[in-house]
Amino acid sequence: PIVGAGAGAGRLLVQVNANDVASKGGDPAFLAVTLILPPALGEAGACALMSEIHRACEELGVAVAGGHTEFNDRYDHPVLMGAMIGTADRVLSARDVRPGDRLVVTKHLAIEGMSILAQDRPDLLGAALDPEELREVASWSGATSVLPEARELRDLARFLHDPTEGGFRGGVSEAERLAGWTFRTEADRVPLHPLTRRAAQALGFDPLCLIASGSLLAVLPPEALGEAGRRLDARGIPWAEVGEVTEEPFGGEVSTREELWGL
Repeated sequence: PIVGAGAGAGRLLVQVNANDVASKGGDPAFLAVTLILPPALGEAGACALMSEIHRACEELGVAVAGGHTEFNDRYDHPVLMGAMIGTADRVLSARDVRPGDRLVVTKHLAIEGMSILAQDRPDLLGAALDPEELREVASWSGATSVLPEARELRDLARFLHDPTEGGFRGGVSEAERLAGWTFRTEADRVPLHPLTRRAAQALGFDPLCLIASGSLLAVLPPEALGEAGRRLDARGIPWAEVGEVTEEPFGGEVSTREELWGL
């Protein structure tokens, strides 16, 4: 579902669902869409939203295969839900994660959360960024797909994860719970854009707990790290090694803190 975004919500619906398929090692193929819309949006608004979804699907080679649309006066804002189906030669599972595996993050964290704030709450983010910087951050909405890096890493990785709600910390704790091992991460190695750091300092939020589609968390065996880096470098995809899987069984709780809702 997409419930926290306004502008660009249709494109985001496609990308985050495709990211989930990509993170399992697959290629997205079919999408079913459910739209529950406030009557004030009107037919023209519904058509514009569905056209945005259609264009985003075309870019990824995905077919809109069905769904449901309704206007409902119980809602003041659109509610979008997608179900994506894909194909894979090998389905990745956290059960394959082993102590000693390395953790890699692509691009930089909080891409999705920062772009949502720049598009929907420029009044808030404007306290930390000037208009040109706001436009730059808003453009990050075009970088929320992890399909390119997932395709490069899926034959090497033990496990891939798209850290969405709860950001990096939430994504790591979800992966720990699924794998059954504690992950050790180094906060100073986690990639953050300078504009994200500045906004976090000015507004007092933890950028590692801000919704983070656009960054891929990859768990790789140590011997695959070099090849993974070469592939990502060849595609011009930034990456950083940020930690490893320890021999300590995971006994904690999944982090549910999401900074977007408190801003």
